Amino acid sequence: MASNSFGTLFRFTTWGESHGPAIGVVIDGCPPLLPLAPEDFRQALDRRGTGRSAFTSQRKEPDEVQILSGVFEGQTTGTPISLLIPNTDMRSKDYSAIKDLFRPGHADYTYAVKYGIRDYRGGGRASARETAARVLAGVVAQKILGPAVVIRGAIVQLGPHRVDRTRWDWSTCADNPFSCPDPESLPVWESYLADIRKAGTSIGAVVEIVASGVPAGLGDPVYEKLDAALANALMSINAVKGVEIGEGFAAAALTGEENGDAMRAGAPGEPPVFLSNHAGGILGGIATGHDIVARCAVKPTSSILKPQATVDTSGHETEVITPGRHDPCVGLRAVPVAEAMVACVLADALLRDRTLRP
Repeated sequence: MASNSFGTLFRFTTWGESHGPAIGVVIDGCPPLLPLAPEDFRQALDRRGTGRSAFTSQRKEPDEVQILSGVFEGQTTGTPISLLIPNTDMRSKDYSAIKDLFRPGHADYTYAVKYGIRDYRGGGRASARETAARVLAGVVAQKILGPAVVIRGAIVQLGPHRVDRTRWDWSTCADNPFSCPDPESLPVWESYLADIRKAGTSIGAVVEIVASGVPAGLGDPVYEKLDAALANALMSINAVKGVEIGEGFAAAALTGEENGDAMRAGAPGEPPVFLSNHAGGILGGIATGHDIVARCAVKPTSSILKPQATVDTSGHETEVITPGRHDPCVGLRAVPVAEAMVACVLADALLRDRTLRP
Protein backbone atom coordinates (compact mmCIF):
# COMPACT_ATOMS: atom_id res chain seq x y z
CA MET A 1 0.00 0.00 0.00
CA ALA A 2 1.48 3.31 -1.09
CA SER A 3 0.60 6.86 0.04
CA ASN A 4 1.09 6.44 3.78
CA SER A 5 3.51 9.40 3.94
CA PHE A 6 2.77 13.12 3.98
CA GLY A 7 4.94 16.21 3.52
CA THR A 8 8.19 17.23 1.81
CA LEU A 9 10.89 18.49 4.19
CA PHE A 10 8.79 17.78 7.25
CA ARG A 11 7.53 14.33 6.37
CA PHE A 12 5.74 11.67 8.37
CA THR A 13 4.59 8.12 7.74
CA THR A 14 1.84 6.52 9.81
CA TRP A 15 1.49 2.77 10.29
CA GLY A 16 -0.71 0.23 12.07
CA GLU A 17 -4.33 -0.89 12.10
CA SER A 18 -7.29 -0.22 14.35
CA HIS A 19 -7.21 -3.67 15.97
CA GLY A 20 -3.54 -4.50 15.50
CA PRO A 21 -1.07 -4.53 18.41
CA ALA A 22 -0.09 -0.88 17.94
CA ILE A 23 -0.20 2.20 15.75
CA GLY A 24 2.55 4.73 15.22
CA VAL A 25 4.33 7.30 13.12
CA VAL A 26 7.84 7.92 11.82
CA ILE A 27 8.68 11.62 11.44
CA ASP A 28 11.58 12.77 9.28
CA GLY A 29 12.90 16.28 8.80
CA CYS A 30 12.49 17.55 12.35
CA PRO A 31 15.38 19.87 13.27
CA PRO A 32 17.58 18.96 16.24
CA LEU A 33 17.59 20.43 19.75
CA LEU A 34 13.82 20.78 20.14
CA PRO A 35 12.50 19.61 23.53
CA LEU A 36 10.31 16.52 23.21
CA ALA A 37 8.96 14.10 25.82
CA PRO A 38 6.06 11.60 25.98
CA GLU A 39 4.01 13.95 28.15
CA ASP A 40 4.08 16.59 25.36
CA PHE A 41 1.53 14.50 23.46
CA ARG A 42 -0.91 14.01 26.34
CA GLN A 43 -3.26 16.97 25.88
CA ALA A 44 -3.70 16.56 22.12
CA LEU A 45 -4.28 12.80 22.41
CA ASP A 46 -6.80 13.27 25.21
CA ARG A 47 -8.79 15.70 23.05
CA ARG A 48 -8.87 13.20 20.19
CA GLY A 49 -9.45 10.20 22.44
CA THR A 50 -12.54 8.07 22.97
CA GLY A 51 -14.55 7.18 26.05
CA ARG A 52 -14.27 10.62 27.61
CA SER A 53 -17.87 11.76 27.13
CA ALA A 54 -21.27 10.28 26.35
CA PHE A 55 -20.99 11.66 22.82
CA THR A 56 -17.97 9.64 21.64
CA SER A 57 -17.11 5.98 21.16
CA GLN A 58 -16.73 4.16 24.46
CA ARG A 59 -13.57 2.39 23.34
CA LYS A 60 -11.07 3.36 26.04
CA GLU A 61 -7.48 3.65 24.86
CA PRO A 62 -4.94 5.21 27.26
CA ASP A 63 -2.82 6.26 24.25
CA GLU A 64 0.50 5.99 26.07
CA VAL A 65 3.26 7.20 23.72
CA GLN A 66 6.58 5.41 23.44
CA ILE A 67 9.47 7.32 21.84
CA LEU A 68 11.59 4.73 20.05
CA SER A 69 14.11 6.95 18.25
CA GLY A 70 15.09 10.49 17.34
CA VAL A 71 15.18 11.88 20.88
CA PHE A 72 18.15 11.91 23.27
CA GLU A 73 18.21 13.45 26.73
CA GLY A 74 14.87 15.12 26.09
CA GLN A 75 15.82 16.77 22.79
CA THR A 76 15.32 15.89 19.15
CA THR A 77 18.51 14.76 17.40
CA GLY A 78 17.60 15.58 13.81
CA THR A 79 17.23 11.89 12.98
CA PRO A 80 13.90 10.13 12.29
CA ILE A 81 11.55 10.22 15.26
CA SER A 82 9.65 6.96 15.73
CA LEU A 83 6.60 7.01 18.01
CA LEU A 84 4.41 4.08 19.06
CA ILE A 85 1.01 3.83 20.75
CA PRO A 86 -0.10 0.35 21.88
CA ASN A 87 -3.70 -0.68 21.18
CA THR A 88 -5.20 -2.08 24.38
CA ASP A 89 -9.01 -2.04 24.13
CA MET A 90 -9.88 -3.93 20.96
CA ARG A 91 -13.02 -6.02 20.59
CA SER A 92 -12.42 -7.68 17.26
CA LYS A 93 -15.22 -10.18 17.94
CA ASP A 94 -17.68 -7.30 17.52
CA TYR A 95 -16.90 -7.46 13.81
CA SER A 96 -16.84 -11.22 13.23
CA ALA A 97 -20.54 -11.34 12.31
CA ILE A 98 -20.07 -8.78 9.53
CA LYS A 99 -16.65 -9.79 8.23
CA ASP A 100 -18.15 -10.92 4.91
CA LEU A 101 -20.42 -7.87 4.49
CA PHE A 102 -19.60 -4.56 2.85
CA ARG A 103 -20.70 -1.79 5.18
CA PRO A 104 -22.28 1.19 3.35
CA GLY A 105 -20.22 4.36 3.72
CA HIS A 106 -17.09 2.43 4.68
CA ALA A 107 -13.99 1.57 2.66
CA ASP A 108 -14.72 -2.17 2.86
CA TYR A 109 -15.65 -2.60 -0.80
CA THR A 110 -12.97 -0.34 -2.26
CA TYR A 111 -10.16 -1.89 -0.19
CA ALA A 112 -11.32 -5.38 -1.22
CA VAL A 113 -11.43 -4.39 -4.89
CA LYS A 114 -8.01 -2.74 -4.81
CA TYR A 115 -6.03 -5.18 -2.68
CA GLY A 116 -8.01 -8.43 -2.75
CA ILE A 117 -7.87 -8.49 1.05
CA ARG A 118 -9.13 -6.25 3.84
CA ASP A 119 -8.87 -6.06 7.60
CA TYR A 120 -12.49 -6.11 8.74
CA ARG A 121 -11.59 -5.53 12.42
CA GLY A 122 -12.74 -1.97 12.94
CA GLY A 123 -11.76 -0.97 9.42
CA GLY A 124 -8.02 -1.62 9.63
CA ARG A 125 -6.05 1.25 8.07
CA ALA A 126 -9.29 2.99 7.07
CA SER A 127 -10.26 3.36 10.74
CA ALA A 128 -10.23 6.74 12.50
CA ARG A 129 -7.81 5.09 14.94
CA GLU A 130 -5.08 5.99 12.44
CA THR A 131 -5.60 9.67 13.17
CA ALA A 132 -3.98 9.36 16.61
CA ALA A 133 -0.66 8.97 14.77
CA ARG A 134 -1.35 12.20 12.87
CA VAL A 135 -1.89 13.98 16.17
CA LEU A 136 1.59 12.87 17.24
CA ALA A 137 3.08 14.38 14.08
CA GLY A 138 1.14 17.58 14.71
CA VAL A 139 2.65 17.99 18.16
CA VAL A 140 6.15 17.76 16.69
CA ALA A 141 5.18 20.17 13.90
CA GLN A 142 4.01 22.70 16.48
CA LYS A 143 7.43 22.48 18.14
CA ILE A 144 8.96 23.58 14.83
CA LEU A 145 6.47 26.43 14.39
CA GLY A 146 7.05 27.71 17.90
CA PRO A 147 4.69 29.60 20.23
CA ALA A 148 4.23 32.52 17.80
CA VAL A 149 2.01 30.37 15.58
CA VAL A 150 -1.25 29.50 17.32
CA ILE A 151 -3.53 26.88 15.72
CA ARG A 152 -7.04 26.48 17.13
CA GLY A 153 -10.06 24.52 16.00
CA ALA A 154 -13.78 24.54 16.72
CA ILE A 155 -16.97 22.84 15.58
CA VAL A 156 -19.03 25.50 13.82
CA GLN A 157 -21.88 23.28 12.69
CA LEU A 158 -23.39 20.09 14.10
CA GLY A 159 -25.86 18.58 11.70
CA PRO A 160 -28.14 21.49 10.71
CA HIS A 161 -27.25 23.57 13.79
CA ARG A 162 -24.68 26.35 13.26
CA VAL A 163 -22.98 28.54 15.84
CA ASP A 164 -23.80 32.22 16.17
CA ARG A 165 -20.49 33.93 15.37
CA THR A 166 -21.45 37.04 17.30
CA ARG A 167 -21.16 34.90 20.46
CA TRP A 168 -17.80 33.34 19.53
CA ASP A 169 -15.62 32.59 22.57
CA TRP A 170 -12.48 30.50 22.07
CA SER A 171 -12.20 29.78 25.80
CA THR A 172 -15.50 27.91 25.66
CA CYS A 173 -14.08 25.30 23.28
CA ALA A 174 -11.89 23.71 25.94
CA ASP A 175 -14.77 23.40 28.39
CA ASN A 176 -17.17 21.23 26.39
CA PRO A 177 -17.00 17.92 24.47
CA PHE A 178 -18.21 19.62 21.28
CA SER A 179 -15.32 22.11 20.90
CA CYS A 180 -18.15 24.60 20.50
CA PRO A 181 -17.23 28.32 20.64
CA ASP A 182 -20.83 29.43 21.18
CA PRO A 183 -22.01 28.78 24.77
CA GLU A 184 -25.69 29.19 23.88
CA SER A 185 -25.51 26.46 21.23
CA LEU A 186 -24.32 23.86 23.73
CA PRO A 187 -27.67 22.78 25.22
CA VAL A 188 -29.18 22.60 21.73
CA TRP A 189 -26.32 20.43 20.47
CA GLU A 190 -26.39 18.17 23.54
CA SER A 191 -30.09 17.47 23.19
CA TYR A 192 -29.84 17.00 19.44
CA LEU A 193 -26.91 14.58 19.56
CA ALA A 194 -28.45 12.62 22.43
CA ASP A 195 -31.52 12.03 20.25
CA ILE A 196 -29.31 11.03 17.30
CA ARG A 197 -27.51 8.48 19.46
CA LYS A 198 -30.73 7.04 20.90
CA ALA A 199 -32.05 6.60 17.36
CA GLY A 200 -29.04 4.44 16.50
CA THR A 201 -27.86 6.74 13.76
CA SER A 202 -25.23 9.49 13.32
CA ILE A 203 -24.70 13.02 12.05
CA GLY A 204 -21.94 15.11 10.48
CA ALA A 205 -20.20 18.34 11.46
CA VAL A 206 -18.12 21.23 10.13
CA VAL A 207 -14.73 21.91 11.72
CA GLU A 208 -13.07 25.33 11.45
CA ILE A 209 -9.34 25.80 11.97
CA VAL A 210 -7.71 29.20 12.49
CA ALA A 211 -3.92 29.59 12.38
CA SER A 212 -2.70 32.90 13.76
CA GLY A 213 0.82 34.32 13.62
CA VAL A 214 1.73 32.60 10.33
CA PRO A 215 4.52 34.60 8.66
CA ALA A 216 3.65 36.28 5.38
CA GLY A 217 5.34 34.64 2.41
CA LEU A 218 4.94 30.99 3.40
CA GLY A 219 3.79 28.74 0.58
CA ASP A 220 4.62 28.46 -3.09
CA PRO A 221 2.63 29.57 -6.14
CA VAL A 222 0.95 27.57 -8.92
CA TYR A 223 1.08 23.83 -8.11
CA GLU A 224 2.43 23.99 -4.54
CA LYS A 225 0.00 26.56 -3.18
CA LEU A 226 -0.36 26.72 0.59
CA ASP A 227 -4.14 26.46 0.34
CA ALA A 228 -3.79 23.46 -1.97
CA ALA A 229 -1.55 21.76 0.59
CA LEU A 230 -4.03 22.53 3.35
CA ALA A 231 -6.91 21.17 1.28
CA ASN A 232 -4.93 17.99 0.61
CA ALA A 233 -4.08 17.60 4.29
CA LEU A 234 -7.61 18.14 5.55
CA MET A 235 -9.26 16.06 2.83
CA SER A 236 -6.98 13.16 3.75
CA ILE A 237 -8.58 12.92 7.20
CA ASN A 238 -11.03 10.04 7.59
CA ALA A 239 -14.66 11.02 6.87
CA VAL A 240 -13.83 14.50 5.51
CA LYS A 241 -15.78 15.14 2.30
CA GLY A 242 -15.29 18.86 1.74
CA VAL A 243 -12.72 21.60 2.40
CA GLU A 244 -12.83 25.35 1.96
CA ILE A 245 -10.42 28.22 2.64
CA GLY A 246 -11.64 31.62 3.79
CA GLU A 247 -15.08 32.33 2.35
CA GLY A 248 -14.83 29.13 0.35
CA PHE A 249 -18.03 28.27 -1.51
CA ALA A 250 -19.75 31.35 -0.09
CA ALA A 251 -17.41 33.51 -2.22
CA ALA A 252 -19.43 32.49 -5.28
CA ALA A 253 -22.31 34.64 -4.02
CA LEU A 254 -20.18 37.75 -3.38
CA THR A 255 -19.30 40.59 -5.73
CA GLY A 256 -15.69 41.51 -6.43
CA GLU A 257 -15.78 44.47 -4.07
CA GLU A 258 -17.38 42.37 -1.34
CA ASN A 259 -14.88 39.53 -1.65
CA GLY A 260 -11.69 41.54 -2.13
CA ASP A 261 -9.71 42.18 1.05
CA ALA A 262 -9.07 45.93 0.94
CA MET A 263 -5.70 47.12 2.24
CA ARG A 264 -4.45 50.19 4.07
CA ALA A 265 -0.99 51.26 5.10
CA GLY A 266 0.30 49.87 8.36
CA ALA A 267 2.31 51.69 10.98
CA PRO A 268 5.76 52.93 9.86
CA GLY A 269 7.98 49.92 9.21
CA GLU A 270 5.01 47.55 9.49
CA PRO A 271 3.28 45.59 6.70
CA PRO A 272 -0.04 46.78 5.25
CA VAL A 273 -3.28 46.03 7.05
CA PHE A 274 -6.07 43.95 5.51
CA LEU A 275 -9.53 45.30 6.32
CA SER A 276 -11.12 41.87 5.91
CA ASN A 277 -10.04 38.27 5.42
CA HIS A 278 -12.29 36.71 2.81
CA ALA A 279 -9.20 35.02 1.31
CA GLY A 280 -8.58 33.09 4.53
CA GLY A 281 -5.03 34.41 4.88
CA ILE A 282 -3.74 33.11 1.53
CA LEU A 283 -3.40 34.89 -1.84
CA GLY A 284 -1.83 33.27 -4.88
CA GLY A 285 -1.01 30.25 -2.75
CA ILE A 286 1.14 32.37 -0.39
CA ALA A 287 0.36 33.42 3.19
CA THR A 288 -0.60 37.08 3.66
CA GLY A 289 0.27 37.20 7.36
CA HIS A 290 -3.44 37.39 8.23
CA ASP A 291 -5.14 34.50 10.06
CA ILE A 292 -5.34 31.37 7.93
CA VAL A 293 -8.91 30.07 8.07
CA ALA A 294 -9.95 26.64 6.79
CA ARG A 295 -13.04 24.52 7.23
CA CYS A 296 -13.72 20.86 6.57
CA ALA A 297 -17.02 19.00 6.39
CA VAL A 298 -17.07 15.66 8.20
CA LYS A 299 -19.67 13.14 7.06
CA PRO A 300 -21.88 11.19 9.50
CA THR A 301 -20.27 8.14 11.09
CA SER A 302 -20.87 5.22 8.73
CA SER A 303 -21.21 2.61 11.50
CA ILE A 304 -24.81 2.80 12.71
CA LEU A 305 -27.33 0.50 14.37
CA LYS A 306 -30.00 0.96 11.73
CA PRO A 307 -30.30 -1.72 9.01
CA GLN A 308 -28.80 -0.78 5.65
CA ALA A 309 -29.03 -2.57 2.32
CA THR A 310 -25.73 -4.06 1.15
CA VAL A 311 -24.12 -7.10 -0.47
CA ASP A 312 -21.73 -9.69 0.90
CA THR A 313 -18.35 -10.72 -0.50
CA SER A 314 -20.09 -13.27 -2.72
CA GLY A 315 -22.39 -10.64 -4.23
CA HIS A 316 -25.55 -11.67 -2.42
CA GLU A 317 -27.96 -8.94 -1.35
CA THR A 318 -28.52 -8.62 2.40
CA GLU A 319 -28.75 -6.08 5.22
CA VAL A 320 -26.16 -4.99 7.75
CA ILE A 321 -26.23 -3.48 11.21
CA THR A 322 -22.83 -2.43 12.52
CA PRO A 323 -22.34 -3.42 16.18
CA GLY A 324 -19.55 -2.12 18.34
CA ARG A 325 -18.66 1.19 19.96
CA HIS A 326 -19.06 4.07 17.53
CA ASP A 327 -19.30 7.86 17.60
CA PRO A 328 -22.69 9.42 16.88
CA CYS A 329 -20.64 12.27 15.37
CA VAL A 330 -17.04 11.51 14.49
CA GLY A 331 -16.55 15.20 13.75
CA LEU A 332 -16.25 15.89 17.48
CA ARG A 333 -12.91 14.08 17.59
CA ALA A 334 -11.74 15.51 14.27
CA VAL A 335 -10.84 18.93 15.69
CA PRO A 336 -7.36 18.05 17.11
CA VAL A 337 -6.69 15.93 14.00
CA ALA A 338 -7.43 18.89 11.72
CA GLU A 339 -5.29 21.13 13.90
CA ALA A 340 -2.46 18.61 13.61
CA MET A 341 -2.65 18.41 9.83
CA VAL A 342 -2.63 22.21 9.53
CA ALA A 343 0.42 22.31 11.81
CA CYS A 344 2.20 19.74 9.64
CA VAL A 345 1.51 21.73 6.47
CA LEU A 346 2.74 24.97 8.03
CA ALA A 347 5.86 23.35 9.52
CA ASP A 348 6.71 21.90 6.11
CA ALA A 349 6.14 25.30 4.46
CA LEU A 350 8.30 27.01 7.08
CA LEU A 351 11.22 24.62 6.54
CA ARG A 352 10.90 24.97 2.77
CA ASP A 353 10.81 28.75 3.09
CA ARG A 354 14.05 28.72 5.08
CA THR A 355 15.87 27.14 2.14
CA LEU A 356 15.06 30.23 0.02
CA ARG A 357 16.32 32.86 2.42
CA PRO A 358 19.94 33.94 2.98
